[in-house]
Amino acid sequence: MAAILERKTEDVFNRGKQPVHSGADLQKIAMETIDLSVHYGEKTAIHQVSLRFPEKNVTALIGPSGCGKSTYLRSLNRMNDEIEQCRTDGKIMYKQVDINSDEANVFEVRKQIGMVFQKPNPFAKSIFNNIAYGPSHHGVKNKQQLHDIVEESLRKAALWDEVKDQLHRSALALSGGQQQRLCIARALAMKPEVLLLDEPASALDPVSTGKIEELISELKQEFTIIIVTHNMQQAARISDHTAFFYMGDVVEYGETEQIFTNPQKQQTEDYISGNFS
Repeated sequence: MAAILERKTEDVFNRGKQPVHSGADLQKIAMETIDLSVHYGEKTAIHQVSLRFPEKNVTALIGPSGCGKSTYLRSLNRMNDEIEQCRTDGKIMYKQVDINSDEANVFEVRKQIGMVFQKPNPFAKSIFNNIAYGPSHHGVKNKQQLHDIVEESLRKAALWDEVKDQLHRSALALSGGQQQRLCIARALAMKPEVLLLDEPASALDPVSTGKIEELISELKQEFTIIIVTHNMQQAARISDHTAFFYMGDVVEYGETEQIFTNPQKQQTEDYISGNFS
């Protein structure tokens, strides 16, 4: 935990507005946000969102386009820091530390909370060097150790058997679905505890989408996964908890089965039933 901070920070875990409750309260929490707001200049995109994410579960963020899902997701590992005039207020609690504080080591945060984007973005390097890039730049120099990391990461991403004989081939030659699994493997190579997925299958064909969904179901045995998806059927298939976002607010949050079969808010029911305007 100490590596996340550049100097000792006050424990603020129990301060602020209490997060949205659900069955998640009975499980160990991997991370949570408390009164999290995100602003782009004068515009507020996220309004004091408080959510808890159970450890080794899949949480889906659903809602119409432009409702703040991806903005919220990017805030969880400080990716919004890279956007000019973007400001994030509130707390992002991880291992009982507010990683939204000035004391947080952002590079260490991103090692432990990895991210995969909507479109596959492999480096213009070999398959091997795509996976080894992060570990080698964080001090791993031993060739056998790097090879072990590459193999382990590709196996976890269900890609090893497809590429093990062509590790020095350009990653750009892979299919779209393979490239996305490569990007997941690249994130896993840094040994994160939380994996953020921003519509990872939206640009893929149905077969590749199925493989990504199978992979997510396997990875949650080891990782906490938070996924943004427009595909409600996908959210219903793979997630344990679901949060419905609208206009920068969380309208409803709970166990996925409850959200999809017995939503408590009319807006949620309208969205899920296709009657949302």
